Order: sequence, then structure tokens, then C-alpha cells
Amino acid sequence: MIMKSSVPVVALIALVVSRVQAFISVGSNRNTHVTITHHAVMEKIHEVCEAVAKSEGREFKPTGQSAEEVLRACLGTATGEVSGAKFHTALNQIYKQNGFVDQDFMSSAPHHFNNEAFNEGRNLIIQGTVAIKANIRTDNYQSARETLGRVCHTLQDFYSHSNWVELGNKSPYANLIRPDLNIEKIADIAMPTCSDCASGTCPNQLLPAILNGKYLTSGYMGLFSPEKPQGKCSHGGETDLSSSQNPRGGISKDESHSNLHNNAVNLAAEATMELLEDIRGAVGNNNYLRLMGIARSAVLAFVIDTTGSMADDIAEAKRITFSIIDSKKGTQDEPSEYILVPFNDPEFGPLIRTTNPNVMKSEISKIKADGGGDAPEMCLSGLQLALTGAPSSSYIYVFTDATAKDKHLEKTITALIRSTKSTVSFLLTASSRRRRALSASSQFQEYYDMALASGGQAIEVSKSSISQATDIIVDTSTSALVTILHCSRDPGRVENFPFLLDRSMSNTTIYITGTGLTFNLRSPTGVTQSSTVVNGPLGTIQKVGNLQRIQLNSTEMGLWHIGMMTTRPYTVKVMGQSAITFIYDFVEEFKGPHPGFAAIDGRPSKGSPAKLLLTLTGEKGPEALEVHEVALMEVSGVKVSNGTIEKMGNGDYLVTVNDVPEGEFVVMLKGKDKTFTSLFQRQTTTQMSQSKVAIKATADSSMLPGQVFKLNFTVTNNGTGGTYTIHARNDKNIPMTHPSTLNLVSGGSAQGTVSLTPPGNMVSGTDVTLAIEAEGPGGSDSNYAVLRLSVLSEVTDFKPPKCEIVNVQDICYSSSCSSSNWELSVNITDGNGTGIERISIQQGSGNFTQRKVEDGVIVVMGLYEASCCSTSVTLSAVDKVGNVGRCSYTIKSSAGLRLISMSLPLWASLLLSSFLSDAFPL
Repeated sequence: MIMKSSVPVVALIALVVSRVQAFISVGSNRNTHVTITHHAVMEKIHEVCEAVAKSEGREFKPTGQSAEEVLRACLGTATGEVSGAKFHTALNQIYKQNGFVDQDFMSSAPHHFNNEAFNEGRNLIIQGTVAIKANIRTDNYQSARETLGRVCHTLQDFYSHSNWVELGNKSPYANLIRPDLNIEKIADIAMPTCSDCASGTCPNQLLPAILNGKYLTSGYMGLFSPEKPQGKCSHGGETDLSSSQNPRGGISKDESHSNLHNNAVNLAAEATMELLEDIRGAVGNNNYLRLMGIARSAVLAFVIDTTGSMADDIAEAKRITFSIIDSKKGTQDEPSEYILVPFNDPEFGPLIRTTNPNVMKSEISKIKADGGGDAPEMCLSGLQLALTGAPSSSYIYVFTDATAKDKHLEKTITALIRSTKSTVSFLLTASSRRRRALSASSQFQEYYDMALASGGQAIEVSKSSISQATDIIVDTSTSALVTILHCSRDPGRVENFPFLLDRSMSNTTIYITGTGLTFNLRSPTGVTQSSTVVNGPLGTIQKVGNLQRIQLNSTEMGLWHIGMMTTRPYTVKVMGQSAITFIYDFVEEFKGPHPGFAAIDGRPSKGSPAKLLLTLTGEKGPEALEVHEVALMEVSGVKVSNGTIEKMGNGDYLVTVNDVPEGEFVVMLKGKDKTFTSLFQRQTTTQMSQSKVAIKATADSSMLPGQVFKLNFTVTNNGTGGTYTIHARNDKNIPMTHPSTLNLVSGGSAQGTVSLTPPGNMVSGTDVTLAIEAEGPGGSDSNYAVLRLSVLSEVTDFKPPKCEIVNVQDICYSSSCSSSNWELSVNITDGNGTGIERISIQQGSGNFTQRKVEDGVIVVMGLYEASCCSTSVTLSAVDKVGNVGRCSYTIKSSAGLRLISMSLPLWASLLLSSFLSDAFPL
């Protein structure tokens, strides 16, 4: 659905780019599901950031309206660069799934509230919201975002496709997101709802009985058949075949009834705000901001071999972890998340994920070198856990001195690297005797291949010198990290590599891997330094193992050159810190009532132009930046294929590349920073290629513990016919079945089913990453689909805790608010529900103390105390399944003593009196 209106709604990122003007109204500004969602998301982010800043005793004052400036203000005053890339990426995960509803569920009535499917549509919203809250409780934020995007689409469609607006309602329908309330007065299947409209554009087709009786109805959508129940309204529009059947016309606010369009837009935005507020109350302010991608961008992620020969490596991993945590504390470079995955043989895991640096210190200190014996270890199994557990675009470091025993996972790892866009580097510390043997047989080759595919490094060093190699971890465990250039040559050749440094760059470092390499570095002003000069005019060269690390003395603006003078294999990578970067997705066009472009999950189609949607971000927002060139560039070759650029607005660009490189490629972008009149270049690191095979799989429900979950998938082949091998793997080792092969003819397709049975005791909210791969005859071609599934226990408690204000006392003088305080006493119960899990201050800068009392029913009695300078408070009480009850209060500006009289049982009054004089934390 597209809403086009005179109401201005700013679009931040549109991962679904529509080509039809559905939901047409007067004006030139276009409203889509994405823009409605974004409007609500940004407004709620402002509100939550302001509340957090106030609770921390600071102000929230963005220097401008861009998302980047909002992010910086929300993160606080810590020193260091702030990049909007992860913020945009998180929002994209919401917006992308929002748009997928039109692609993947175009014929599903509940997903769009068509065909009077009100109870079914509401169930999608309620179950989705339960899953979002459970995912957040288990730190599975990407799954939560993806579900949120789908839920927002369905919720917003209610106001466009039903007659809620025509019934005269001025506020959202709270029953859609309140599981304890029912949908009321749905028109019966036999009840006529519309009169005939021969023109198809009548202002109001609804029958008087529907309007006067306040009955809910929605239009019937006939995508494949004109049939509909007698007397029922149609959705309307060119793609609705039922709109030509009596009663003709349609009641959708998508493409008709423009006089009601703005009302539908505004109610959809308000309803989205209410949904976001419910989620915020359930998870708390800080977790809500993490859901929205507002966190420092650095992540520290280690995958560590714990076999007997790894004592030195483990000690170094511990040392560098402590060093990073201690040296970067209080800065924007401080990691926002820590990932640790140990592996041995045959054991690997568990995934340890925390935001608490002290927990990371404790966990890595527990690791001991033990076991193993035979050289191959379960390295790729551990890496799989890290790739699925870490945030997207993370830098992951693998410590090992052995080859991989689980090489069958190599293609799964490559699929996960492409899906997550994470960078994987290997620190390889085999003994000198083993290094000679490995060099001869290339047994580490899979590590080199994976590092290259992700844009990482494979660094071979002795155990005695590993401490020198870990400087690269310090370099990349930082905020606002960007890649300027990454290339590889095997076999090597003499070649000159130019790269452009702009004014926003700082801490620029060059990494060159390979043995016996020589090179020359030249600055824009012609100053040179050879690889034999350790401390030269341009930088300091550090050599360890097969790595040379060059730290530039200064980031001189202009065109630099690295001249490689060798025929040995090598990789060259230039990185630094800058707020200017971009994110991207390859996209494909889809048809239907609301056609457009949607992000591709897997490799793009071979034989067709490659299309990608990218978003440019910088310190002052996209308005301060220009895009001059976007190209697909071979990392291991010389081909550069330029694309045609279509500016979509607000930093979004649709790029079409007709002459796509045959092999692996990355994205290169060049542009201009208008603030400093400085040219810049940026490059992605994740290698991609095209395929004539495609896999499509869609999941819109959660898995129940102990029950079989079936997921259908389709493999389409435009290449060689024959028998295709099917692999399916998940990161939680859940038992599953799937067809081992599918037979496909050229131009044909075949379907299969993956069946998974999660254990009965699996924690609700657990995130399961499923990778499905299809490989052609002889391994000639392949593709993949990566899905995130949630395990969700059945929820029967839908009633929120009850929060009552029982007493307010304030003596506040307008002349000096800081010298006086006020108090609020509350009574919180959960009846026969699952029990109260958490009570928090959602808004307010005071202190809250609580005590639990049991007398037939559990009562939590709380006391909120605050300075009279902080005049408002909202307390959230959350039960164990995420239902939220609230108490809100604002004191008046005049002085005085205020007592709220409540009817309380005698036992509660006595307990309250005792509590007020002796409150203590629960």
C-alpha cells in the first residue's frame, strides 16, 4: 500500500520502493507503510532519548533533524566518532519486513484486514507483539525488528482497509493491541455492507445500517477471482477483480476516497505509536533503544579454540579484552556488546553474549586450554554461532592453531557472512613445524577464503608474537569504522592501487598480508615511503608474521597510492574512522496490488541487471553529501562496472548495474562531502556474486517448543537442469528433516519442506537461524536463503498488572524546586497472572523503592520520591510475558499537600502505612 498525501511525513529509508501510486490523494508528498512507520519510530525515539537523558541528568538536544544528529544526542557526550550505519541498518530490518508483507502475503486477508478477517488479523498483531517482547528478553533484537515490521504493516492496514474512519472514530482502536479485549461488532457474513457504486469512486458506499449500528467491515480483495459474499464491499482498485461485481467500487483508502485518506494516515501513525509505547513499557527504555539500533557501534566478538595447545592464545585474548574494556570505557569506542564462543573437539559453544564488560571479563577468564589431541577442531561450528549471535556488520576474530574438522559448514558460513555482512579475521598460530606442513598442503586455505569473502584477514604468526598481531583487534574495536579499499591478488602482480582520503577520515591504517612483499606508499603531495622504512615520513610500519600494518602519521586529503612490487599473493586493505558511510541491499522487483522493489535474501539473479538500494549517511545527514559514482568492483580482479544512479531522496539511491562482473564483487561508492568540499570513497567488504538458482522461503509464525514446525521453500532454476542437492542447517542443533535432493529442469521450480522440532524446554524467545542451500549438478551453481525463526511458548496470560496510585504528597515551592521533594505511593498486583517481573521508572528522574507482600494475592507496594524539579513520573509494571500496567502522575505547579483518597482493604492500608516508613528494594 502507498499513501500519497499533502500531510508531510519524512522518509528516512525506503527499502521497498513502490512504482504505483496507490492510496492517492492531493499533494506531492508520498506516504507509504515505511514512511508511516518511520514517522512513529522517530517520534518515539525522540521521546525515549529525552527520558533517558533526563534520568541521567543531561539534556537531549540534537543539533539538527537528521537521524545521525538524533543518534549522537541520544548516545550522550562521550568523545569519539558516531556512525549512523548500525542505526540505519536496524531501522532497515524493520522497514524491509514491513514491505515484505505486500510481496510475501499479498493474497492473505488477515495480513491486510481484507475480507472482514478482523479476528485473524488481530491475532497476527497480538502473537507478533508477544514474540517481539520475548525476543528482546533473550537479546534477539534482529528477530524482534523483523517481526515488528510485519506487525506494523498489518496494524496500519486496518485503518486503510476497514471502515473505522467512516464510523467517525478519531482515535486508534486500542483493542487491536490489547489482548485482554475483543474485537467488537464485526458485520456478520450474511450482513450486506455496501451499496453499488457504478463509477467506482463514490464518497461513501457504506449502508446506513452499518454506519448507524457501528458495525466493523472491510473490503473484499479479489486478486484471482471476482467472487465475494453477496452485498459485501470490495477493496477497490485496478487489481481487485471483485470491484466489478455488484456492489461495485471499493472502500479502501489506498486508491480511492481521498477525502478520508489523511484521517487513515494519521490514525495509522497514532496506532503505530501506541504499539511502540506498549513494547517500550514491556522492555524498558534502554532495551527499547537497542531495539531501534541506538547503541555504540563497536562490538567485541571472539571465537576461541580451547584445546590444549592454545594457552598462549587464550592468555592474549584475555589481555586484549581487558585492555580494550579498560582503555575505551566512557568513549564512543567502548563496545556496546561482547560476544564469546569457545570451541574444542567435539564440543563447541555456548554463545556468550552480554552488554556488561565485567561479565565479559569474567567469562573469558574462565576459559582454560584443555583437550583436543587430533589437529582438526570444531572451528566452523563455533564461528556459525558467532555469526548468528552477533549484530550484523560485526568484526569477528577467530583464534586457532588447527584446521577445521567441520569443513562441511563452509558454504553455510559463506551464506551467513553474506547475509550478516560481518567481517571475519583469523589469527593462526600453528607451531613452526606445523606451519611448514600446512604451507605445503594449504590446509588453512578455507580460513583464507572465508576471510577474503568477508573482507577480513588471515594472519599467521608464531605463538610468541601473537601479542603484536592483536593490535588489529584494537583498531577495529572502534566506532565509525569504514573501508576505503580492499583488494586481493593471487597470484600477485606488480600493480598500483589508488585510494582517496577525505577530510572526515581519522586513524587511517593500511593492512597488507602476504610473505616476502615489497611496496611503496605515495601521498597526494608526492612524498614516498618504501616498505623497508619502518618509521618514515608517511607512517609507521609494524611487521608480524604475514601481516604488515601501516599507521599513517596524518590523514592528508587527496589521492594516495600503494605500489605493490611483487608476484607473491597479497591482500591490501585501507581502513579508518569516519561518520560518512553507506549501507546497501540488492533488490528485485515484485508484482501484485502494490508492486515495488524488495531486498533479496541470497545472491542476485544472474543474467539480469543488478539493482541495489543504498543509503548514504554522514555526521550532518545525507543533505550534506553527494553521490558521484557507484560501481561493482572485483576484489581479486580489475573489472569495475559502473551503475546508473537514481536519487530517491533523503539519502536513498537506486542503482542499476547492467554489466555485472562474472565472479565475486563488492560495492564501491565515490562522492563529495559538501560541508568541506572534500571528495570521498567507500567500499563494502562482503563479496557477492550472481546465481541462476533462487531459493524462496517465508515464515510468519513462531515455533512452539516440543512441536513440529514446517517451513515450505521453493527452488527456481534458470540454469542447468538436473538433480540439485539440498542442505539445511540451524545454529541451535534442533532436529530437522528435509529433502536431500530436488529435480529441476531449466526454467522450472520445485518445492520442499523443512521440518524442525525444537526441544520442549527451549526458552521462549530463542532465536533460531536456519540456512537452506541448493547446489546444482557438480557444484556448478548454488544459492541460499537465511531465515530467523523464533521459538515462542504458548501464552495464556493477557491481562496486564494493575497499578494504582494510593497516595501523593508534595510540598513544592515555585521559587526553589531543588530544595523540596514530592512522593508517590503505588499499589501493584497481577491477580492470577504470571507474576510481576519488573517495575521501572519509564519517565522521571526520581528514586523508586518497593516491597512485596503476600496475603492471598501478591502485592507490590512502591514509593517514588523525586525533587520538585522533576514534576512527572510514569511507572511501568511488567509481568513475565510482557503485559504492561502503568501509573502516571504530574504534580501541579502550586505548593501544597495533596492526598489521593482510595478505597483500600484494611490489610492494604495497614501495610501501606508500615511501608511508607520502612521501604526497601525488592
